[in-house]
Amino acid sequence: MKDILIITSYYPPEIGAASNRIFQLANGLKNRGFEVSVITPLPNYPTGKIFEPYKGKFKVSTKENDIYIHRLWIYASNSKNKFIRLFAMLSYSFSLIWFYFRNKVPGTVIVQSPPLLVAFTSMLFLNSKKRKLILNVSDLWPIAGVELGVLKKSFGYKLLEKIERFNYNKADLVLGQSEEILSHIIYLFPQKETFLYRNYPDFEPPEIEFYKSDKKTIKLVYAGLLGVAQGICKLCEELNYQNVELHIYGSGSEQKKIEQFISNHQELPIFYHGKVSRSDLHEKIIKYDVAIIPLLNRIYGSVPSKIFEYARLGLPMIYFGGGEGEHIIESLNLGWVVKPNNYKDLNNVISEIQNFKIDLKHKTKIRKTAFEKFDFDSQINQLKKLI
Repeated sequence: MKDILIITSYYPPEIGAASNRIFQLANGLKNRGFEVSVITPLPNYPTGKIFEPYKGKFKVSTKENDIYIHRLWIYASNSKNKFIRLFAMLSYSFSLIWFYFRNKVPGTVIVQSPPLLVAFTSMLFLNSKKRKLILNVSDLWPIAGVELGVLKKSFGYKLLEKIERFNYNKADLVLGQSEEILSHIIYLFPQKETFLYRNYPDFEPPEIEFYKSDKKTIKLVYAGLLGVAQGICKLCEELNYQNVELHIYGSGSEQKKIEQFISNHQELPIFYHGKVSRSDLHEKIIKYDVAIIPLLNRIYGSVPSKIFEYARLGLPMIYFGGGEGEHIIESLNLGWVVKPNNYKDLNNVISEIQNFKIDLKHKTKIRKTAFEKFDFDSQINQLKKLI
């Protein structure tokens, strides 16, 4: 049995695409005969506070689902202050260094990036001719930081760019969640071995039940992180609510702002349902007509994992983020595409969607496409050969 270590900044019980992605990777490798260990911070995302019962601990090691989990101390924070965020990343990096010096590290290591600094720590301290380092890149930082408006092309940007290239250079294999990510890496390092590893889900979806409304009201649902990049508060403000209901699930930095908007506009059909577990969420959102996947700005290299998850559930989508995700939606007929940050176009698209088109047959076809095109088992079997 081959030992493999995964180093990540997110893992269950934390919620979100990042923790789901790493959990599925770890579980998939474990089911294919690997002895899997995971290093992750004490759970704190997205609240920025250490979860109970992990408070006051420096390290918590457990065996969960036959996977060894080592949760290390981090200065937890969800502050927007860049210096506090930097200190938080550095604190986890120091914990990783402490762990590396006190424990035997396997010969194969998968390192999640971003955060760049955390990945840099691992690529620097674990670099060895006897060890295979695999870098799993889910977003292109620092490019994404500029597109999100949180970074400027200053000295700090250039430093992060050097760290990014150091990480790619030291990796024996680079996994990328999009073609754009791999194109970027191959442009910088033409000889680098790469593999397209998408965030395909691995769950048994609930049975599709279609509830046709007597009214011609489209029940639109968003489920996920309520952060600045998603722009859900802006969506609430700009949506035309004629024949539309908006249902929101999730948590994040914009939650209070969204709740305040709903409180101040009680005449609008906006319903915030809070945060629910992933399995409960699947049971709930499958009953809606259309899911919306918004991004305030087009982020090069980003392909929201919701595309693959919603398709597996059989949910038609309105994709509002541009880039590679747009091509996936259009080429596989998974829903509708809207120009990024163009709310007039969004409202026009919604007005064209007729309830009678979204029937059981339509949803079943989307689910069938997902099973054929977004096959987790096939993908991880290919990855196993490379490892």
